[in-house]
Amino acid sequence: MIVGYARVSTTGQSLAVQQDELAKHGCERIFEDKATGTNRDRPGLNEMLGFVREGDVVVVSRLDRFARSLSDLFQLLDLLNEKDVAFQCLHQSIDTGTSTGKLTLAILGAVAEFENDLRRERQRDGFAKAKAGGTYKGRKPSIDIAMLRELRDAGMGPSAIAKQMGINRQSVYRLMGG
Repeated sequence: MIVGYARVSTTGQSLAVQQDELAKHGCERIFEDKATGTNRDRPGLNEMLGFVREGDVVVVSRLDRFARSLSDLFQLLDLLNEKDVAFQCLHQSIDTGTSTGKLTLAILGAVAEFENDLRRERQRDGFAKAKAGGTYKGRKPSIDIAMLRELRDAGMGPSAIAKQMGINRQSVYRLMGG
């Protein structure tokens, strides 16, 4: 059976383009998610992984719709391989049913992870530059530290402070320095 998987990152995005591509490729059943790729709780993906059987083929339109990192990709492919299920990616012309497809997939996955690392590096460098220039100060603390200290100095215990401030007791310990 040819099984499709489609995913968009937010509920405001449409799955229609991916659904059309997968249907044209002959997918008899299409599983869907509206969640970020980094989200571990993807019901459609989990259902698809439980549904596929030996000899099936899982088809996705693009690699980034299936996995967000190289390790995630290979974990998913290992799960499919254990079930003797092939994997195809339409835009990147990948078919794990062939040796060339397996090699191509490994190379593309490595390049994609490299690009993500470069993006994160540039983002960190941008934050550091903005902080140094005084234009980025970070997020404002959500906890009133002065109030926390006042309550502590008044003899209130960590559990009582946490309850009064509506925060976790561990946060009180962390902010009080132990």
